Amino acid sequence: MTTLDDTDRAFLRALADDGTLSAGDLGRRFGLSQPAAWRRVKRLQEAGILAGRRVDIDLEALGFGVTVFLGVKLAAKGRVSLEDFERAVTAIPEVQLVHHVLGLYDYRLRIVARDLSDFERILRRRIMTLPGVGEVEANVLLSEERRPGPI
Repeated sequence: MTTLDDTDRAFLRALADDGTLSAGDLGRRFGLSQPAAWRRVKRLQEAGILAGRRVDIDLEALGFGVTVFLGVKLAAKGRVSLEDFERAVTAIPEVQLVHHVLGLYDYRLRIVARDLSDFERILRRRIMTLPGVGEVEANVLLSEERRPGPI
């Protein structure tokens, strides 16, 4: 496990907020030279703590105004049905995240749709026809606050 100091944590918070920051930007923000900031970022990458930088796409601006969290309980459990379900569900472009979980449902999916009618179409034509699907429960996202987590 890599030991992090306050500057490392500050770098991680800054990069979680804006993944486009360069080593020069980080250095100026936290009083370090560009090479010193670059070495810290490189060390965080090599330790696997900084695993990548992502672009945050505004899906609503692209016309996807509804996000739904869908709990899926498989009708028949077994290794084959899990793998078949996972392979099929990851092929649906509106499914953003697939979490295999413990609890009432076997999977939690994050699905985006243009509106509720579009979600209903996705649910009926794509999700409910997947191998092994039994019960589903939909929760529509009303608001979201993103936080970087405990850094």
